[in-house]
Amino acid sequence: MPHQNTVFHAILQWVPWNEFDRLVEEHGADERARGFSSRSQFVAMLYAQLSGGGSLREIEAGQQSHADRLYHLGARPARRSTLAEANKDRPAGVFSDLFALLVSRLQRGRARRAIEGANTYLIDSTALPLDSRSANWARFSSQVCGAKMHVIYDADAEQPTYVAFSTANVNDITAAQAMPIQAGMTYVFDLGYYDYKWWSKLDAAGCRIVTRFKANTPLRDAVERPLPAGSVALSDRVGRLPKRLAFSRNNPMHEPVREVRVKTDTGKILRILSNDLDASADEIAALYKRRWAIELFFRWMKQTLKITRFLGTSENAIRTQAAIALITFLLLRLAQEAQTAITSALAFAQLVRANLMHARRLQALLDPEPPRVSNLHQLSLALCKS
Repeated sequence: MPHQNTVFHAILQWVPWNEFDRLVEEHGADERARGFSSRSQFVAMLYAQLSGGGSLREIEAGQQSHADRLYHLGARPARRSTLAEANKDRPAGVFSDLFALLVSRLQRGRARRAIEGANTYLIDSTALPLDSRSANWARFSSQVCGAKMHVIYDADAEQPTYVAFSTANVNDITAAQAMPIQAGMTYVFDLGYYDYKWWSKLDAAGCRIVTRFKANTPLRDAVERPLPAGSVALSDRVGRLPKRLAFSRNNPMHEPVREVRVKTDTGKILRILSNDLDASADEIAALYKRRWAIELFFRWMKQTLKITRFLGTSENAIRTQAAIALITFLLLRLAQEAQTAITSALAFAQLVRANLMHARRLQALLDPEPPRVSNLHQLSLALCKS
């Protein structure tokens, strides 16, 4: 019978192992490996993400039951104490750098849109709740500990392009100010990123901004624009933001801006702000509505990859697990795009989990497995024929 690799092996084929080994060497991650390499650590954590293992004990038991198949992957089964120590002490930068490398490869591999500003980037953050064992580095208040994951999400490619981690007490705009700005793109974000100085940097880079006005922000010298029949917008105005900020500082956002008012399905009135004076009011409203895509991404990460259940408590362990969860997301995307049978990302992830250590092709995950005939049954059939 010809050899057939497992589904797990097929997923791992998308890992650029030469680059991984280079990152391990750059960070000195294997200097005190003691037989358990960074590759084995990475494979164990990927196995945990893909199989749904929620504890170190589950990972250890699951890998031990498939030790022979792990051998062919160049890894060894992880003991829970060894894996916990590796997550705690080995630099998380290996995995965050690997995530960035995979993102850059995906971006180069996909044809970029020719129209300037066509790509829509969504910016938001999500909370990662932690328990009191992480209080020494992630205390938010006397009773709450947590971290944050700050993300730039490409709504057209349906993948994150930039991720940063911080403690929960870091404001969203503080993290955004360190984010890379790609000229000519559309950036959509909510009220957590209300900062005129940061907006002016985006505007100077030729980026289109779509966000929300605060309720108490006036629009000076506003000029009403007519709306076409059937528009989803309630009004469309062009004006200027306040001249001064707090403490009598000048507002660097001098150019005219747009205010488009819309009503949500719940009846709430939103004042959408944009520096795009040419697009239709309906297009501006539709761009802001795309923010929902990043919320769905956060939900997928938490529900499918269980990013809210952490195996360690140290900052390095949290960063390691979160980075590997993001890498898992990208590997699943790459593997899904390489086949045509399954179009739903959630269905593909569920089928990978159900068949992870089975010797099956990704293209055949929807096909029922052939019935397995035992040797005893084959013998009985032979006796009957004789």
